Amino acid sequence: MSQPFRYYLKVRYGECDAQKVVFNARYGDYVDLASSEFINALGFVSEAGSGQLDWQLVKQTIEWKAPARFGDVVEISVSTLRLGSTSFTLGFDFRVLGREGITAHCETVYVLVDDKTLGKRELPANFRASLERGASGRICDHAGVYAVNAE
Repeated sequence: MSQPFRYYLKVRYGECDAQKVVFNARYGDYVDLASSEFINALGFVSEAGSGQLDWQLVKQTIEWKAPARFGDVVEISVSTLRLGSTSFTLGFDFRVLGREGITAHCETVYVLVDDKTLGKRELPANFRASLERGASGRICDHAGVYAVNAE
């Protein structure tokens, strides 16, 4: 089985709540970062930046299983779960490095929209094919995990 796209981040102090764990709303921020990097890894950086490809979040479901804390490095695996004619659903599995198991799982439904009217539009064939293929084995490391391990 191939490795999914993985995004790494390090939990910052300001992302934690009074219980000293990542505040629940931050997971939406983390998903936004991971999905952007996933789309970039698929090769659509300029299309996303220019508005040629624009999407809106229409549904997000998050299940928490265990906490992440200040200083933890979180790995977020991203994969395409479903494709519709105008929508795509991405799955996000959160893991804390050094711990067993998934700490959270998120499913997010996005709808592709026209950047001017915000009306729904069909997924272009090349974008659909890239979402189906995924970004297997690609990594975006904002935590410096690979830089530290390479030394």
